[in-house]
Amino acid sequence: MKRFARSTEMTLLVIGIVFFVGLVIASGGDLLAANSLRVLLQFLAVPILIGLAQMVVLAVGQLNLAVGAIGGFAAAAMGVLMADHGVPVPLALLIGFLLAGVVGLLNGVLVVLTRINGFIVTLATMTILLGVQYRLVGTRTVDAYPQGLKTFGSAAIFGVVPWIFVVALIVAGLLAVLLKRTVPGRQLLASGGNPIAARLSGISNDRSVIVAHALSGAILGIAAILTVASSPGVNKSIGGDWLLPSFAAPIIGGALLTGGSAVVLGTVLAAFIVRFVDTARAEFSLEPSWVNFVVGAVVLGSVVLGQVRTRRQDRRSVVKSPDVAVAGGVS
Repeated sequence: MKRFARSTEMTLLVIGIVFFVGLVIASGGDLLAANSLRVLLQFLAVPILIGLAQMVVLAVGQLNLAVGAIGGFAAAAMGVLMADHGVPVPLALLIGFLLAGVVGLLNGVLVVLTRINGFIVTLATMTILLGVQYRLVGTRTVDAYPQGLKTFGSAAIFGVVPWIFVVALIVAGLLAVLLKRTVPGRQLLASGGNPIAARLSGISNDRSVIVAHALSGAILGIAAILTVASSPGVNKSIGGDWLLPSFAAPIIGGALLTGGSAVVLGTVLAAFIVRFVDTARAEFSLEPSWVNFVVGAVVLGSVVLGQVRTRRQDRRSVVKSPDVAVAGGVS
């Protein structure tokens, strides 16, 4: 408990609670209405998932610029399969999910085979997929798919907690268990934290990179399913605004750009805070650009603080190492 009290997650939890209470007061209590809470949580599901998808790649020291393109392409494929080709909903969703996972897998394989930085590889993937997405839907909005799927997207437990938000939390929980409690997850984090030590321990860093990108693609496939279910329709703009939130959530949540950290809870809490910023913008009728400004400033500050924290830890390690050597010599 003492460790959690000093953690980034605890700080984010306190900030989130204070922010929420402030919004409740500013709205005159309207935010506590069942419909308001449902809308708030409904629009949190996808940001949580895209943040987790980016976090997994950051854990191995990589970047994924194709987050929005993968999700948008998968969502467009699902919509077109159902509306234009009459593919049953379960099969269409499964195909879209698999497409996203395969694209993520290909990203990882390309990074490993070419030894080109993931930044460049995913930038190329993003450009290709944006073209494919436009080819699939053009300038139209695809919305002629079964109403049952849309009903699921708006359904909520007791009229307050949307099912798509529950799905996002389940994915977050499973991801936390995978990264913290399983051998593949620990190997992935080891590769991101110290690739040299991981290789000397018999861990394949290449495999970790491939697994991270494939897992990221799979999570984006789920995000695409929830997007199709909760949106009025699918068009070329789906996923176009996912890139900044995908970085904001994990970085604000405490993820390190150098890799080796899994901050699932921090990512979820940070997604809440980013959503609160957007809610405050709507409450006080501010320009939409203020959201990007605030989020961007917070992300930049988080990166700087993360670098400072890393340097301090390195200095402490250097200071402690002579003591360890002396102790070893005395013994």
